[in-house]
Amino acid sequence: MAAKIKRDDTVQVLQGRDRGRRGEVRGVSPSKGRVIVTGVNMVKRHRRGTSPQDPGGIIEMEAPIDASNVAVVCTSCDRPSRLGFRVLDDGRKVRFCKRCEEVID
Repeated sequence: MAAKIKRDDTVQVLQGRDRGRRGEVRGVSPSKGRVIVTGVNMVKRHRRGTSPQDPGGIIEMEAPIDASNVAVVCTSCDRPSRLGFRVLDDGRKVRFCKRCEEVID
């Protein structure tokens, strides 16, 4: 199955405690069906210091969120939308917004 959500896409969270927030996709794990979005699903982790230059402490970081809980924001209509795939005349396979029929890639 082709990946509908890719790195550097702007997405909006549809479900969960961060519903409505937008962010950029930092990483995608297709086998697990999860994505990491900048500034969304922040968790705190306790780290032990490994050297004097790298002290330990409580570190705040993004945790993965399920890919079904986010939607790609279309650049032309600026709304979260579902994506489809289309083959252009020159043979390229591109993603398009199902709301406004505009090519995303």
